[in-house]
Parts: sequence; structure tokens; C-alpha cells
Amino acid sequence: MAHAPRLPYFNLAPKAFKGLLDFSNSVHAGPLDRRLLDLVFLRVSQINGCGFCIDMHWSDLIKNDADPRHLNTVAGWRESPFFSERERAALRWAEIITNTPNSDASDAEFAALKAQFSDEEIAQLGFAISAITAWNLLNVGFRNPIPEKA
Repeated sequence: MAHAPRLPYFNLAPKAFKGLLDFSNSVHAGPLDRRLLDLVFLRVSQINGCGFCIDMHWSDLIKNDADPRHLNTVAGWRESPFFSERERAALRWAEIITNTPNSDASDAEFAALKAQFSDEEIAQLGFAISAITAWNLLNVGFRNPIPEKA
């Protein structure tokens, strides 16, 4: 069911909007590749139920030559053969952090992440998860509509 937009938050709080946009741009300028970031953004957006961000990151992945069949399995990545060990580690960590406090960012989970990522990359991944979560909360709360056309 589509909902009517509530408020154009980006126009009503332009400094905060620009700050979050700058934060997001800094994540994109970091050491993590675009495909990995968009997969994480897509998965976190699925968990948070943000249709606007799901659509945007799915579209971004498609524009960057991702296979639609692979993207259709992001929510079921554990069962899918289409993701590298590095992508799986990032998706797992994204789920753990996004589901806080109902998950356990245990030392074993963190060790599995460290097996695939440098400390700098883990820090960047944390900021990436934080950035998309902020966008998800804003877009869901204010009912930012999904554009009819990409």
C-alpha cells in the first residue's frame, strides 16, 4: 500500500540533509568498492523496510552491470551461490549491526569479518551501515515516495 509523503525533510532541514549527504559521499570515497557498498545498502534497506532505498540501490547495482538474478537473492544471500566470501562477510556484519539490539556482534563474528577486511575497511563498513540506516529511517518515517521511473 502506497502512503502519501509526510514532509519534504530534505527541504525543511537543509543543513542536516547536506551533512548526511556529505557523510554518505565520504563513505563512497572510502576504500570499499561500489558493488560491495550497494549490496550492503540494499540488504540494510531490505531489513529496515525502506522501499525508496531498496529501489535506488537495486537500480544503482543494475546500472553498474550487476546481474538481476543475483540481486533477487540478496535477502537470501546465505543460500545463494552468487556472492563472494568478502561480500558474505559484509552482508552478515550489516545484518548483525542493523538488528542491534536483537543480535550479537560477538568476538567470533568480528573475527570472521576481520578475515575478509582490514581494520580501515571495517571502520568504513561501520560508517556505511550507519549512513544507510539514517537514510532508511528518514525515508520510512517521512514516507519519501519511490519514483515511478528510475
